[in-house]
Amino acid sequence: MTADVLPQLTAEVTAAAHPDAAPCRCGTATTTLAHRPDTTVLRHAETVAKAHAPDTDRAALARRLATAARLPEVFLPPLTAAPAVVGDRPVTLWPYGAPVDPDTPAAAPWEAAAVLLARLHRTTPTTTSPTTPATPTPAAPPMRGPAKAALAVARLRAALATSPPHPAAPPVLRAWSTLPAWARDEAPMPGTPTLCHGDLHLGQLVRHPAPDGPWRLIDVDDLGVGVPGWDLARPASWYACGLLPPDEWTRFLTAYRAAGGPAVPADGDPWAALDVPARALTVQTAARYLTKALAADRPLDEVEQALIDACARMAPE
Repeated sequence: MTADVLPQLTAEVTAAAHPDAAPCRCGTATTTLAHRPDTTVLRHAETVAKAHAPDTDRAALARRLATAARLPEVFLPPLTAAPAVVGDRPVTLWPYGAPVDPDTPAAAPWEAAAVLLARLHRTTPTTTSPTTPATPTPAAPPMRGPAKAALAVARLRAALATSPPHPAAPPVLRAWSTLPAWARDEAPMPGTPTLCHGDLHLGQLVRHPAPDGPWRLIDVDDLGVGVPGWDLARPASWYACGLLPPDEWTRFLTAYRAAGGPAVPADGDPWAALDVPARALTVQTAARYLTKALAADRPLDEVEQALIDACARMAPE
């Protein structure tokens, strides 16, 4: 984020937290919850402001906000119906929710995540236009999961173009080439369009009201219609790579099935539905980690190497 936008975002979140009070006298400092090149998230009191990437499709973001707003049993509800603009960044406003505690992995809310996904996947992905009730209109644009995977691989290729050859790169790129076109964002997603989160992991859950309210999903940047198996793909990938304990994967999958989630069969082997999305997420994550390792000129750690090894198994020489 450019230096001149951060003060504006601070002013935006402070004003949203105190719509009837100026200046702020609550004594609460504005804190930074996330700060990356494409995203900055600030909190003031019980309000959160998220500055999205400058190249965000603002019309699509507005449709995603509308979808989240009509699903308060699934998503943290946005505070405004449309993005604001701060500098060159679209900004969304949210109530604060308490995130998953990374220091207590045994308490990870796998069941809650699974139930929320099942609710989302069972939701009709269209709404009826108030002016033409017989004409359904899309509630959300396409889910961005495959597009993000393709972006991760594109960034890896760009990093490799200016770096010495790395032994981990060929397995990642070979594995990418084995995926079907839709998973590489080169063709439309198959199957019945289903409303999907698009980037599900435990960091996308918060309790609202904090600290003990019900769990809700956050982050609508990738929300849209697509293949529901993509939302199960990250835990499936980590389980297949040996990074997620079998009992946690079983808890997640069992709760999803019990809640009527349509991404996998109600019983039996789920992998026919999960194989492609899980492989795609494995490649995406491996590409992201390798790109970061190249930028930092450091060796891969154990987790990163496990993902590279999985890519090598997916596409042996």
